Amino acid sequence: MDKVVLHDKTFVPFIDNSVLEDAIDKLSVKINADYRGRKDIPLLLCVLNGAIMFTGELLKRLDFPLEVCAIKLASYQGTGSTGKIQETMGLTSDVRGRSVIVCEDIVDTGNTMEMLKQKLLDQGAADVRICTMLLKPEVFKNKMPLDYVGMEIPARFIVGFGLDYDGLGRNIKDIYVLSE
Repeated sequence: MDKVVLHDKTFVPFIDNSVLEDAIDKLSVKINADYRGRKDIPLLLCVLNGAIMFTGELLKRLDFPLEVCAIKLASYQGTGSTGKIQETMGLTSDVRGRSVIVCEDIVDTGNTMEMLKQKLLDQGAADVRICTMLLKPEVFKNKMPLDYVGMEIPARFIVGFGLDYDGLGRNIKDIYVLSE
């Protein structure tokens, strides 16, 4: 595809699915090394809706016992962050005493992940690690470490591979960037 039109915006190819798959392969090697052979059963927490594709691909590559749960957070409207984080669906599992691996599609400022990590720790999680497919280092404002990062990208608006523009584009297997 040369371009994709979603609502009133045009997007052009940016990251091919094969590059995303390679990054997930590398992430899974690190995560498997950290969790393989542990006695506890960690929770893999998918941050809906954006991380659905990433979490699904990562799950196929993890080779240790784990449980999957979800939470739905929202901070974007249109092409920009509102700066306000809303929890639109609560946690689907109890995190008390559990190791939690948060699966996020993209981290920009880091505010959402900082809030979520603190929420999980406040609810009694034993350990919380952040795993993101994409990171925008130019706008990352946090001192909180990100444990697993698939790839870094410039601070541009993207869709595809779970990411959307006002609800559209999540099902595109590659990542597209807003045409300038």
